[in-house]
Amino acid sequence: MNGTTWVFVALAAVIVFAIAAAVIGREAHRLDAVAPRSVYIVDEAVEFVAEYLPVETQARLTPADLEQLLTFHMRWLHAKGLQPSNVIDRRQDIAVPVVLSEDTLAGYLLAEADRNGIEILDDVDVVNVADAHLAYFAAIGAVGPVADDPDV
Repeated sequence: MNGTTWVFVALAAVIVFAIAAAVIGREAHRLDAVAPRSVYIVDEAVEFVAEYLPVETQARLTPADLEQLLTFHMRWLHAKGLQPSNVIDRRQDIAVPVVLSEDTLAGYLLAEADRNGIEILDDVDVVNVADAHLAYFAAIGAVGPVADDPDV
């Protein structure tokens, strides 16, 4: 090969590298702005929460009751705007932090359980379920940090 061929090969390699770097950089920037995909799997959530619950709560709730309580919790989150219907490749656009109150959630879960015929023998069971469910969200990367403002 002569000198001119080497120049064209080197120039082609530099152009290919520049195009690849530009494409990879653009995609990395796009993916950085998109919320990570946290996949919620109902059966996995029920299993995780059941194992996370204290023994006393495990003894008082059936798996079907537990699944219903998790469904009610998800509905409550949706009503609060924390479970949007279209999240694939959606930019993180939460402008105002959303703070969840355990008292409100416990009251909602107790009311829904009563409305749907789920017998809750001890009110602490719904608090334990909510705590375990939030631990599952944390395990799959679907929750933000705990508020550190004492006034919140």
